[in-house]
Amino acid sequence: MTPPRAVATDLDGTVVRSDYTVSERTVAAFARVERAGAMLVLVTGRPPRWMGSVADAVAHRGLAICANGAIVYDMHTEQVVDTHLIPVDALRTTVGVLGEALPGVGFAVEHGDGLIYADGFELSFWDSRTPRVPTPIEELVSRPAAKLLARHPELQADALLAEVRALVGEVVLPTHSNGDRLIEISALGVSKASTLAELCARHGIDAADVVAFGDMPNDLPMLAWAGRSYAVANAHPDVLAAVHHKAAANDEDGVARAIEELFPE
Repeated sequence: MTPPRAVATDLDGTVVRSDYTVSERTVAAFARVERAGAMLVLVTGRPPRWMGSVADAVAHRGLAICANGAIVYDMHTEQVVDTHLIPVDALRTTVGVLGEALPGVGFAVEHGDGLIYADGFELSFWDSRTPRVPTPIEELVSRPAAKLLARHPELQADALLAEVRALVGEVVLPTHSNGDRLIEISALGVSKASTLAELCARHGIDAADVVAFGDMPNDLPMLAWAGRSYAVANAHPDVLAAVHHKAAANDEDGVARAIEELFPE
């Protein structure tokens, strides 16, 4: 088996364990990828400000595609090197349509360096450092954003995603990564796959030479694009049904095990 020229992997639920750590075995596997001369890309829904601990854990290796494709982040320098933002018109249209069609939905926008939210958006524990001052909705949609977040008071993510796609799927690209009443919305055409494809093209790497790992619906475009795709055992059912290969769960170092097989030393 010829080793891939690039390894792209999701973080949370895929290589990050349930206790929010990255194992030594995984760090060693990432080092193996780079020693082989292949490109390592961490592809995540996280914004750059949540990448510091991961950068430290993986010894600042590789590039990161953050916010589901909206931001490219250099893990070595911890600098943003490219962006694909939601235009203001699309933000305004999406918030207007969803706000009218889905009573009780709350909105926030991610700008990479911080989250701002409107009154009614339910903050999670991930947002513990976000100032507890809501932003008027007019200001929320006043400049391009990396991600628009929509959280519903009742609908779980799979059902909510179906509703949002039907309502604004021709204006923006909705997805989800946690199943907890939250939809993550990117600019139309921007996904983990689109930005990974751009990055690989700049390095002369074809999709056939890429292996990708994931666990949730926001990984599906990337897994479909890559020449070789893996789902970890704890993945969403739709992801498990879509991939070429299955790996052990995130808590069992499934990605590291697969990398060791792909890059024998």
